[in-house]
Amino acid sequence: MSAPDLVLVNARVRTPELTGHTAVAVRDGLIAAVGDDTDARGWRGLGTETVDLGGATLTPGLTDAHSHPVWGLEMFTGTDLSAVRDLDGLRAVLASAERRDGWIIGAGLDHNAFGGRPVHHDLIEDVLGGAPACLRLYDGHSVLVSAAALEAAGIDGPRAFAERSEIVCDAAGRPTGHLIEHAAMDLMTPVLPALPYGERRDRLVGLLDAMAATGLTGAHVMDLGGHDVPGLLAGIEEDGDLPLRLRLAPWCMPGADRDALDGLVRLQRRAGRMWRVGGVKFFMDGTVEGGTAWLEHADCHGRGTDAFWPDPAAYSAAVRHFHEAGTGTATHAIGDAAVRHVLDTVESLGAGGPRHRIEHIETVPDEQLGRFAALGVVASMQPPHTAYTRADRSDEWSRRLGAERAARAWRCRDLRDAGAYLALGSDWPIAHHDARQVLAIARAPRGAASERTGLTGLMALEGMTTHAAFAAGEEAVAGRIAPGLRADLTAFAGDPVEAPADETARLPVRLTVAGGRVTYRS
Repeated sequence: MSAPDLVLVNARVRTPELTGHTAVAVRDGLIAAVGDDTDARGWRGLGTETVDLGGATLTPGLTDAHSHPVWGLEMFTGTDLSAVRDLDGLRAVLASAERRDGWIIGAGLDHNAFGGRPVHHDLIEDVLGGAPACLRLYDGHSVLVSAAALEAAGIDGPRAFAERSEIVCDAAGRPTGHLIEHAAMDLMTPVLPALPYGERRDRLVGLLDAMAATGLTGAHVMDLGGHDVPGLLAGIEEDGDLPLRLRLAPWCMPGADRDALDGLVRLQRRAGRMWRVGGVKFFMDGTVEGGTAWLEHADCHGRGTDAFWPDPAAYSAAVRHFHEAGTGTATHAIGDAAVRHVLDTVESLGAGGPRHRIEHIETVPDEQLGRFAALGVVASMQPPHTAYTRADRSDEWSRRLGAERAARAWRCRDLRDAGAYLALGSDWPIAHHDARQVLAIARAPRGAASERTGLTGLMALEGMTTHAAFAAGEEAVAGRIAPGLRADLTAFAGDPVEAPADETARLPVRLTVAGGRVTYRS
């Protein structure tokens, strides 16, 4: 073996199982050898960097299987509203909120803050001083905008959209300021202050650095983040390296014709050193709290019986188009009807072909659990989302669904026990990107899922390593510590498998290595 670039010694190596090995060698971005510290003395050569991990546990590099680091910069900007718990708190924050180009921009607002009231700009107008305001709710699928913002965007009544979106209006047809789903929210884009290119670039690199500090070496990015994002990422790599490996899945929306579908297939060729376009993202529904999750039976407000694609058969045809082109898909499906339809669609494709996955899966009945493994569909779930629910089920999510469906909240362990591959993520900026929190909450479910059995420590680790790699179709090159695989590695001060869940949530990260390059060291 020629001299490695990096040698890690004095470690407890997990692959993700414990192997008894204590040393790993890295060369040209790949794992060159795995052995013990005695072996390591013979690996070193001129120019080799050696890092003594002091008994730290070395795992495969953690991957966030569902994140929005690029689009999320636009979505989570301005005043952070995530700590707001009620209407009085919201009004207090807005009264002193910073203006950007005259606008009040906020993000991370919990649906529960309205205390069951309809979302309406009248609730906040008197504290805005006439300023236009745009407040994103935490789920990323709805916003509350002020009267001045509605006027700036020319929104004065209801409209029809090609997808399930809504400008909520009162009985007289006047907009309430509540815009639900992407097409309605996008009406605000032309008038909102835009992030300058330089600020966007700097914030992205800073965010990825912060992610690496929690042990992340990669992320499955569930959007393209804008047509200019490949150029943005290429520009960053002209000057250096991305701290994380990014796999981007551009959106396919209702109304996409054959040319649009073929264009998304062609996009799969775009790649850099640490990023690539991989797969296509669909939405089969929206959110429970927004009334747009597709349910087998209506929610307590009489909503939720429509799919995001007005013609679900058109969704299935689009998935088939990508399947036949060898392109995998990831579909946002929260409600039970949405999950069923995606599984039905994959079943209709027959055996073989690219890998398909379902994102979120917040409520699913027993009869659908075994279909994931049988059809080879990956379950991609985000345990930190449970923070927006309550154990007593008094939250908006639980009340809308009712007791029976709320009892099926986030069935991570049930899906694993049914044989499914389960990839875990944060869905940043919907929840914090800290990988340790994802691992911990997967083991000790919270909120409406608190009565559910959590994953074992090993299952949780697999969800961000081997199962995340499988979800991306990369199990032959990533997700384990073995010669010839990518040198994506995370070193923890303790063992994330053996440590209690609450300790795992704050376990110090000693070292993060992505593509053979140290991206974080404590």
